[in-house]
Amino acid sequence: MPQTILVTGASGQLGRSVINHLLGTFKVPAERIVAATRTPASLSDLAARGVIVRKADFDNQASLAKAFAGADRVLIISTNEIAIQGKRREQQLAAVAAAMQAGIGHLLYTSMPNPEPGSPVIFAPDHYDTEQAIKASGIPYTIFRNGWYDENLFMAMPQILASGQWYTSADNGAISYGSRDDYAAAIAAGLASDTGESTTYTLTGPKAYTAAEVAALVTEVTGNPIQVIQLSDEALTEGIKAAGLPESLAKALVSFDAAARAGDLGMVTDAVEKLSGRKSVPLKQFLEMNKAALAG
Repeated sequence: MPQTILVTGASGQLGRSVINHLLGTFKVPAERIVAATRTPASLSDLAARGVIVRKADFDNQASLAKAFAGADRVLIISTNEIAIQGKRREQQLAAVAAAMQAGIGHLLYTSMPNPEPGSPVIFAPDHYDTEQAIKASGIPYTIFRNGWYDENLFMAMPQILASGQWYTSADNGAISYGSRDDYAAAIAAGLASDTGESTTYTLTGPKAYTAAEVAALVTEVTGNPIQVIQLSDEALTEGIKAAGLPESLAKALVSFDAAARAGDLGMVTDAVEKLSGRKSVPLKQFLEMNKAALAG
């Protein structure tokens, strides 16, 4: 019997990309795909293509259970609620409980690399606790530990290029950046599969880069030189706060550098290629394709 696939966070960038790959790359019939979101009206284009659209609110476990009803394979895309400590954990545990209540056959989840206790990343416990809840649920699962997106560079790079200076505390720690679309293709492959085995994949780009190496690539692509300046975590936090960002966000950003410095974000795997059947986009090629976005 054909399986019904449900994707939460379907109005977000990753959710939409996953659904587009289900439809286009893996030829899953639209009537077998459920797009779940808090804002169903934002998915009118997918509804017009025959995708089933359901309302699902991570702050309302009953709405999640209702949305999950009848789905065979459910992808929980981690929420972006990181401003309030513990909020995302609460939402995601509610989603796991709703999946159990709905009796789904396979649960998939987007986590992060190395979320185990001791990770410097402030929100790592959200992912670790969700992974543990999934494993304790008894539902067969696939966990995708998504590496850092290439697109994350767009958040700070316009300011870095404008000033010519990149302040970091990552030292020589490397990050295996990968494109969001590559990760989405791999996740869609896992969703479209009929496997019932429980598995954890770490999704990464094809190579890990230090800040200095990324700066050199950006300079090569844009022609604008970048000086990488290493700071302590404390000095970097104060500098980010002085730039106008709230302390909670400053601490989160600095925790990424600390994780890179600790070697937690530099793992390189071939999981994207194995799952999706396509080569990952190298970082330099991605930067060349998105040169305008680098400058903001």
